[in-house]
Amino acid sequence: MRPEQPAGDDYADVMADTPPGGAASPWTPHDLPSQPGGAAPRMPVRRLGWRRVLVVVLVVLLIAACAVYMLFKLGFNLGPEALLIGVVAAILPVPVLVSCFLWLDRYEPEPLKYLIFCFVWGAFVSTAASLTVNGFFAARFADWGLPDALTAVLVAPFIEELTKALGPILLLIFRRREWSGITDGLVYCGLSAVGFAMVENILYLGGYGYASGVNEYGPATGARQVIAIFIVRILLFGFAHPLFTSMTGVGLGIAARTADRRVRFLAPVAGLLLAMMLHGTWNLLPSLAQATGQTTVALYGYLGVMVPIFFGMVGLAVWLRGWEGRLTERTLPDYVRAGWLTPPEVAALGSLGRRHAARTWARRVAGDAGVKAMRGYQFSATRLALLRDGMHRGLDRRPADRERTAWEERELLDAITAYRSFFVGRDPQVPVGSWDGHRYHLRFPDGSQRPVDAPDEPVVPIPVVLAPPPPPAHPGPYGPPGWYGARPAAPWPPGAA
Repeated sequence: MRPEQPAGDDYADVMADTPPGGAASPWTPHDLPSQPGGAAPRMPVRRLGWRRVLVVVLVVLLIAACAVYMLFKLGFNLGPEALLIGVVAAILPVPVLVSCFLWLDRYEPEPLKYLIFCFVWGAFVSTAASLTVNGFFAARFADWGLPDALTAVLVAPFIEELTKALGPILLLIFRRREWSGITDGLVYCGLSAVGFAMVENILYLGGYGYASGVNEYGPATGARQVIAIFIVRILLFGFAHPLFTSMTGVGLGIAARTADRRVRFLAPVAGLLLAMMLHGTWNLLPSLAQATGQTTVALYGYLGVMVPIFFGMVGLAVWLRGWEGRLTERTLPDYVRAGWLTPPEVAALGSLGRRHAARTWARRVAGDAGVKAMRGYQFSATRLALLRDGMHRGLDRRPADRERTAWEERELLDAITAYRSFFVGRDPQVPVGSWDGHRYHLRFPDGSQRPVDAPDEPVVPIPVVLAPPPPPAHPGPYGPPGWYGARPAAPWPPGAA
């Protein structure tokens, strides 16, 4: 996940040193198209083949069947009252954990349907399979006279981590283009783990907590045990399952952004094995403490091993979040050199603070429609940067994939052009002008017109029109936009809705 070439220290030198894209444009704000009355353009939906439809139907039926099974299993074992208390207590931390993963995914938010899929997969499919397999081996170990702890140490980590990862793996197989890297792996696998932990906590809080306490001493004892388990399992160690499965997420994210087939196979396997080992170690610590009578064994293991790994993963996630934002500054200069974007527009995508400033400016000059258009513009530009990065990495090997990439690049550029029409040239406080691929040509109130270089540290896009680039070949090693396919006969007119 490291860039092939680091971004230069002087951003303006990298972005502004481009060949002229044409003469100064005579366009004025009055020549720009009016704000479209309909919705902003969207990329056409790819039709599903019958095989993909069959897979979707089977997965939905599997999730529904597992949900019914888990509801019956928990209700039968716990009873209605304990089940209700367990559900309420287990749901409390879910919004906080989900919000943490959504915070990681702010640059290029994933489709809601895929996020929900991963969550319900972990909540129902993974728990149903794990409960069945763990119960089977627990009974076998009891028949063989072996300690029950072997199930938690040898069986549970294997089946639980494998089943939690299967949902994100299906997404990687059938929706690889929705994976932008390790960040998406952390989000998808993390949500699957949160769903799994929620249902598992229902069993612990409602069964081992409330139901056992009521049966032994009464409701007051049951309530106290629920509070004690909530503090230990959720407040202190609620990060456990997301931490384990995040290792698999790292491996899947690496596999999604590499062209090496060996890495595509080995990275997820290594991540899954690491997740199983961490999970097994976590379950082994209390067993060792109980066997030796030394509770400090578990305490030292948690503080000395698990807590540092947890903070290390948090640091990695925060770094990856910033890396995803800076990706636009490394890849979109290709489109600046081609005359599709201006340097400040690319610079304004490099951080969430700059993106927020751009949306504030868009609201000032174009109202709510401008804000929506700026959000769409920022999302499309991020997708374009990820697409371009995939081109550099050689992710598409088949001709059909390369053609689809060229088509998707064209669609994103058209969408960006349409979104710009909402706010470009609408700021009365900025001189009228154009960007020619090299510098700005601004017209001032006194009637004078002169070229102006791109600023060193732009914060919001300078709202100028783009001069159409000329037909000669583009310089540089990457070629013009659409370099996977043939270049159109004429430039696509910027500003066209």
